Amino acid sequence: MLRLETPTGYWLVTHPDHAHLAGAIASHWGNDLFTSPEPRTNVLLGINSHDDGWAQRDASPSITRQGKPSAFSVELVGKYSAFEEIDLQDYLNVRDRAVAEVAAKDAYAALLVSKHTYNLLTARADRSTISPDQLPLLDAFLESQRNLQSDLLATIRADSSFTKQDTSDEAVEDHFRLLQACDNMSLIACVDFTGSATLIHPLLTSTGHQEITVTPLGDRAFRLTPYPLSSEKITIEFPARHVPGKTFTTSSELATLFAAAPIETLTLTLSA
Repeated sequence: MLRLETPTGYWLVTHPDHAHLAGAIASHWGNDLFTSPEPRTNVLLGINSHDDGWAQRDASPSITRQGKPSAFSVELVGKYSAFEEIDLQDYLNVRDRAVAEVAAKDAYAALLVSKHTYNLLTARADRSTISPDQLPLLDAFLESQRNLQSDLLATIRADSSFTKQDTSDEAVEDHFRLLQACDNMSLIACVDFTGSATLIHPLLTSTGHQEITVTPLGDRAFRLTPYPLSSEKITIEFPARHVPGKTFTTSSELATLFAAAPIETLTLTLSA
């Protein structure tokens, strides 16, 4: 779950809906400077579905020790240290399910999702927030993801529908970076981050790679520099629910309020 505090409560966005927003951003990716993803269908599937494994858990949101919705929030932008305040084994089960669900549909997309998951739990995670007796769980999971990535890479390289360029180490890495960047932009939008930011990783251009800076313009509107999308301005809708209250006594209380809240539409605007 992702949360944005309001004067009377929280906007809550599920992980799958956040990922679908990332996929919508990716569907507009590419112009004279920035390179469009190819193989397009497979890459967009990976980005769009990279958090679908969270659907079951997000259907019944839980609370933190402070009584707030357990979720990614504005305080965590640029960080990934608290494992979103959930039990490690539960967290790894969700991450494993997210990769497995995509792997059942598309090996190329699953490779990108697995690389995203691995990066979150290595380069972007703070191992000091995990108790020492839990670290073997994490390390075993990471090894399983490395093995899966090797298998998936072999599968797509044996698939004649892909070109050698499609499955090169460089192309896979660039598409993983695109997933990361679109995921990053979606997170920034869902929590309406008000600071300036730089999207994760330099992105592929016609002349090399470039970083993209994000400047907030207010009300989930942002300027991207240099601009990577196909139209000078795009507006994308995404669903959210507003839950009243700042703290909750039990997870059941929050889940009941979440289930009763109507699904509303928020918008993200990106411009040059």
